[in-house]
Amino acid sequence: METFISALRGSGKPFLHTSGSSVVGDDARGDAVSEQIYDEETPFTPMDTREDRVAINNQVRRAGIDEAVRSVVIVPSMIYGEALGLPTDSDQLPQIIRKSREVGAGVHVGKGVNRWSNVHIRDLAQLYLLALTKAPSASYFFAENGEESYGDIAIAVSKALGFGGKTVSWYAEDAIAELGDWARFAIASNSRVRAVHARNLLGWKPAEESLLDWIEIHLK
Repeated sequence: METFISALRGSGKPFLHTSGSSVVGDDARGDAVSEQIYDEETPFTPMDTREDRVAINNQVRRAGIDEAVRSVVIVPSMIYGEALGLPTDSDQLPQIIRKSREVGAGVHVGKGVNRWSNVHIRDLAQLYLLALTKAPSASYFFAENGEESYGDIAIAVSKALGFGGKTVSWYAEDAIAELGDWARFAIASNSRVRAVHARNLLGWKPAEESLLDWIEIHLK
């Protein structure tokens, strides 16, 4: 990050940095739903595993004030949909699908009541275009268009894979042992955000199908 900022210093050129909404995640381990919903102005204290990511976000935003770089931080929630360019997948939903196929049932960590906001990749791409052309320096945008619990995601995945809606609980300790600490902040936490700035400042209007509809239609 220091190298990028140094190269752009004084240029006024745009610099878009991708973060992720796990920065506001908690350590629920699937067993509790948080009532806390964050927008871009809501203060928060990150989990220990997200402190470095938050520090990088802040560094990028400071460059937009102190270094004459038009810096923008985009903070996507759970991404779903087909990749639009390189053949790659996001992290969360593919891991749930993989484990569900392995055990023959929809999988969630713990009780599966933890909730995550989500965004379709096409809507997210539109946000990047808007940010590139319109975002003010040092701005910060959550990206979401709805939210679901991991329990409901597990049911939808189970039905789409032909398991009849059957679900099973994946013990948090087992998920962490298999996937590392990633499991704790990515599929066992709550991350409930609202993209207020993207809608109000950039005029972003997400329009793609919902996460559960996408699972029903596209996952076979």
